Amino acid sequence: MKAALLVIDVQKMFFKDNPTGAEELRVAAEYINAGIDLFRKKNLPVICVQHMNPEDNLVPGQEGFDVPECLKILPSDLHIHKTYENAFHKTALLEKLRELGVDTLILTGFAAEGCVTSTYRGAKDMDLTPILLRGSLIGGKPGVVPFVENTQEIISFFALKKVLEWISL
Repeated sequence: MKAALLVIDVQKMFFKDNPTGAEELRVAAEYINAGIDLFRKKNLPVICVQHMNPEDNLVPGQEGFDVPECLKILPSDLHIHKTYENAFHKTALLEKLRELGVDTLILTGFAAEGCVTSTYRGAKDMDLTPILLRGSLIGGKPGVVPFVENTQEIISFFALKKVLEWISL
């Protein structure tokens, strides 16, 4: 097993003027950042997936496209830009994962019921093993995160940490 951490669509545009979303981001960022630290410590890939939509001016170079400062995403992390909910659709994500030898994806990000779930299903269609990181999801609508966490494979941060320790032995 070789895992990668996907941080999906955590972009400034989705949280500005949205107090509920900003609070969910604050909580989820703790888990996302802990995951980022863990994956870096284990020399495993951290992949930042960003949604693009020119009609909403959600494009590289515009502030809303950027990742919030509260996340520990680095310019050196792999960045995938997508235009569909599923991060595999018409992107180089699968090719990059194969180059890296990744077969397991730990998914985090926004929106739990949209892009995260679509990417989860897309990973399954590509014969990869997708797993959600508990506490690291942000919903586009109130109350959806528990539903998504209860209907997909999920792992706690502490269980993930232990599994990655076992694999490193």
